[in-house]
Amino acid sequence: MDKRILAMTAIERLGKGGLGHFVNGEAITGEGEVFPILEPATGQVLGEGHDATEAQLEQAVAAATAAFPAWSATAPEKRRKILNRVADLIVERAEEIAAVECLDAGQCWRFMSKAALRGAENFRFFADRAPGAADGLALPTMDHLNYTTRKAIGPVAVITPWNTPFMLSTWKIAPALAAGCTVVHKPAEWSPYSARLLVEIAHEAGLPAGVFNSVNGLGETTGRRLTEHPDIKAIAFVGDSSTGSAIMRQGAATLKRVHFELGGKNPVIVFDDADLEAALDAVVFMIYSLNGQRCTSSSRVLIQRNIYDAFVNRIAERARNLKVGDPFDPATEVGPLIHPRHFAKVSSYTDIARSEGAQIAAGGAPVEGSEGYFFQPTLFADAEQGMRIAREEIFGPVLTAVPFEDEADAIAKANAVDYGLAGYVWSRDVQRVLRVSEALDVGMVWVNSENVRHLPTPFGGTKASGIGRDGGDWSFDFYMETKNIALSRGTHSTMRLGV
Repeated sequence: MDKRILAMTAIERLGKGGLGHFVNGEAITGEGEVFPILEPATGQVLGEGHDATEAQLEQAVAAATAAFPAWSATAPEKRRKILNRVADLIVERAEEIAAVECLDAGQCWRFMSKAALRGAENFRFFADRAPGAADGLALPTMDHLNYTTRKAIGPVAVITPWNTPFMLSTWKIAPALAAGCTVVHKPAEWSPYSARLLVEIAHEAGLPAGVFNSVNGLGETTGRRLTEHPDIKAIAFVGDSSTGSAIMRQGAATLKRVHFELGGKNPVIVFDDADLEAALDAVVFMIYSLNGQRCTSSSRVLIQRNIYDAFVNRIAERARNLKVGDPFDPATEVGPLIHPRHFAKVSSYTDIARSEGAQIAAGGAPVEGSEGYFFQPTLFADAEQGMRIAREEIFGPVLTAVPFEDEADAIAKANAVDYGLAGYVWSRDVQRVLRVSEALDVGMVWVNSENVRHLPTPFGGTKASGIGRDGGDWSFDFYMETKNIALSRGTHSTMRLGV
């Protein structure tokens, strides 16, 4: 079947009468305010979503609360079996999931065809860890045996972004379910369809009713009610830093645990002794793939002064050669931005760059003749680290090039932002990359590599880029409470009072 037709068929089925919600094991009709869902490649309305009413949100939280005791008490091996079945069904429907994300998120087929399979890997990884999720440590002393154990924290809220909605939903929801938590998920309102496929797949795989609920809606209404709800014990959020700050305030009254994966202005540092061919490939890939809408994108390239001009010229040449177009075309490398509001934001940085004295080495304008939200792959050159284009997250196919003099200058410029998600270092000098990697104020560093994820490793940032870590047991640390139990050996004496 034609991929676009496949996606339209899925969206028509999901959104018949407007995209509603999935609560307590069944689809329910939306009743709240209607909002349009747009196709980024054409600007046309794909369908309508319904902001959840207060009563519908209460219904979802009540379902998660009621289902929690039984799900958290379910044998870990049974949870493992169900979650592996979810992974199997994701693989079976990978083409449909990818097609939907091309349509409603504007992501390119060449990337989305693999993203659904990554979602299956997330479920399989955490499914296989479920039997050991509660395991703790033995901590003996002379007079006591201390041991720790973990248990699921309770019903949790998961709020996911619009850029790669399916994969990022699996990244948060799979460990929550494996830990024994129940979930109320609010997908981003700009691209909610593929996330809705996930909750249906999970129930087809045998997940009990109420364990995984999905409500659609706007951040300022449904999102706020969810983050303020007293029965929600923790909030896992992926999105921009200002929204993370608002969610922290909203959850403060009920002392909610929070995990935030927020914004970034990630540096890639290219020293003059690097493998420049490999570095060029990585720099171009990490900013222009996924339409530049990637939290770990290397949106600043810091280049040693003596190779700066030549390296910038090569990036510009690559940027001008990138194929921008229909997300369903397998040859397309850059698709549209997600929404007119975001398109306007990204576009505004061209005038900002000019006003600050930077050069537009490539792109810098909307794609002519396009009906959708297409922006040319862009390179701002001759920038200084103090400029807004080098400090603010643009979140589009826009790269800022900054020269540096030496190792100390590179480190200082790399750290001179509010964010600290990821960093990339390119050099053949092993001692140098060790020094620089340890000096970067970020949560993750890749050396002589683009972002290649290994699921057991910690994922997260510092400063305005987030709180907490995902991956491996770090995910379980968030979704579970740790308890210490001390058993006396009967060999110690207790001080006697009042004798």
